[in-house]
Amino acid sequence: MRVLLDTNVLIDYISKRDVFFDDANRIITLCANETISGCIAAHSVMDALYIIRKEYSLAERRTIFTGLSTIVDIVGIDKHNIMKAINNDDFSDIEDCLQMECAKDYNANYIITRNIKDYKNSSVQPILPSDFLKLI
Repeated sequence: MRVLLDTNVLIDYISKRDVFFDDANRIITLCANETISGCIAAHSVMDALYIIRKEYSLAERRTIFTGLSTIVDIVGIDKHNIMKAINNDDFSDIEDCLQMECAKDYNANYIITRNIKDYKNSSVQPILPSDFLKLI
């Protein structure tokens, strides 16, 4: 099974967010154990690096993402994907549409996210972390 981890799940894991960390950690562990194949979009890396900059030093952030890159794949974005996201009227949030485009490129079965409503028009099925863990 192949999944894309939305930025919010990635941040839940890295920042150890109280309520959400356990599910995010279990999903990352499934990726590490190669039970599932997981990816994150390249722009999620950049977003996460910016978001966690007050929690972690630059050296710590480098270590975190070096380690994560051995566990999950990082799916690149290009002009084609960006233009598809920009021109997709089914999404009000271009970043969410870009996540979907990355998930499609990865042939993901699911986008694991806490924001299901943002993906109501996604061609890749969105799923809550807790619901995904019930499937596995």
